[in-house]
Formats: sequence, structure tokens, C-alpha cells
Amino acid sequence: MSLALIGAFGFGVAVAALLLARVVRDPSPRSGLAGHPDAASLREAGWRGGLGRWEAIRAVLVVASAALVLGLGLPAITALVAGLAPSAWIRMRADAARERARRALTRIVKGTEAALRSGATLPEALRREAEAATDPHARSVVLGALREFDLGASLDAGLRSAAADSPDRRTELVLGTLAVGVEDRLPRERIADLLSALVDRLSFEEQLEDEVRARASGARQQQRLLALLVPAIAVLLIATTPSLAAALDAPLGRLVLIPGAVALEASGIVLARRIVSEALA
Repeated sequence: MSLALIGAFGFGVAVAALLLARVVRDPSPRSGLAGHPDAASLREAGWRGGLGRWEAIRAVLVVASAALVLGLGLPAITALVAGLAPSAWIRMRADAARERARRALTRIVKGTEAALRSGATLPEALRREAEAATDPHARSVVLGALREFDLGASLDAGLRSAAADSPDRRTELVLGTLAVGVEDRLPRERIADLLSALVDRLSFEEQLEDEVRARASGARQQQRLLALLVPAIAVLLIATTPSLAAALDAPLGRLVLIPGAVALEASGIVLARRIVSEALA
């Protein structure tokens, strides 16, 4: 092991230790990061460590990858990828959590409709179904609206406030529609009919999402396979073709060819996810 590699790893470990010591001493999120681009995704994914700890983890990854770049001569884009990887990971977690919350909200609406037809009042039915929900996001949205109602606000005002605070279109639609029904003082049977129509629409959108994902899953699996196959072929060619290995080890390969290939692979995966997300929006 060369002195440069030892020094790079030593520097990385020292910086990582300082960052982690800072986080352990003050794990609360910093007020200056209120407009952080990952703040919404962290909240939806259930991150409890605060933005300060999140950025410390990112810094540790960047420092460790920078040590590998300096010590092993890896492309500089490795550090950039390490810095962006936490954001990509937490956004995928947030998308999955958002989808679970949507489906849990459909079950809450369906159960509320059944409770209304059984003679329960709307606040009682909403509270019962929300407390029985297994998803924390869907439960917190509905209980937040009812909490304002318990504190003296009108039920329609609480529903509108919860709808305005929700980033999800379906949640806003459900709570806003319920608020209109409460504001117009519809009888219990009419509100149950309104919820039945909402259940039909939400169920249709869920079936449409499942269909789109099923049709796109084959292409996405091919992309993942190619993302693994192309680097494997490159490694095989480097091992069997010395001239190719020399070309990739040159500045042109390390600074242009390898970073360009990584960027194209990553952009293809990201664009595929965005196409599916836009189709389901």
C-alpha cells in the first residue's frame, strides 16, 4: 500500500470521525437547511435523524469516495456519484412510502363509507378508520384534520387545512371533496354516496398504476440488466485486451470515457423512472 493511499484513507477517516462526533453531539436538524431539496423526501420516508445527520452521512460518503479516487486513481465522478446516491435512495424510499399511503387512504375512505352507512357520524368514522390504518402517513393526515376539529375548528376547515398541507394529489382530492360535503351540510347518506364515488375513482387509479407499472417493468428490468452487463463486458475486455486497458487507464479514458458511460447509464435509469412517474401523475 502506497503512502498516498494511506494518507488519503487517514484523511478520510479523520474527517468522517469529526463529522460523526458533531452529529452525535447535536443531532437536531439545522434551521438553515429548512429549504433543503431532500427535506420533503426525508419526511415522507420517515427519516428521524434530522437534516444535519443526513448531510453528515453524505459528507462521509463523499470523503470516503474521494479517498478512493486519490488512492486508487478512480475517476473523479466517483465522488460525485457518492454525493448524489443518498438523495436518489431517499427519493425512491419516499416514492414507495407515498404509494403505500395512497393505498391506505383508499382503505380509510372505504371503511368510512361503510361506517357512515352503519349509522356512525363522519368524525367518528374517520377517527376509527384512521386509528386502524397501518400506514403512518395516511393515519397522520386524517388524524391531523380531526385534531383541529377537536380543538374547536369546524370539520371542513380542518379537512381543508390538511388537504392544503398534503403534497399528494389524491389526498388533497379526498380531503377537499369531504370538506365540500361537510360545508354544504349534506346528510350522512349523501356523504356516503360521495365517498363511494371517491372509492371508485381511487380504485380505478390504482388499477391504472398497476397496469402501467406492469407494462413498464419489462423495459426497466432490461435496463437494470444492461446496467450490470455492460460493465461486466468492459471488465472482461480489459482483462483480455491490454490495448483497451491502456486506453481506459489513460486520461481520456479516466476523465471522459468512463465518466461518460456512467452518466449515460444513470441518466437512462432516471429518465425511465421519470417517464413512469409522469404517466402516473
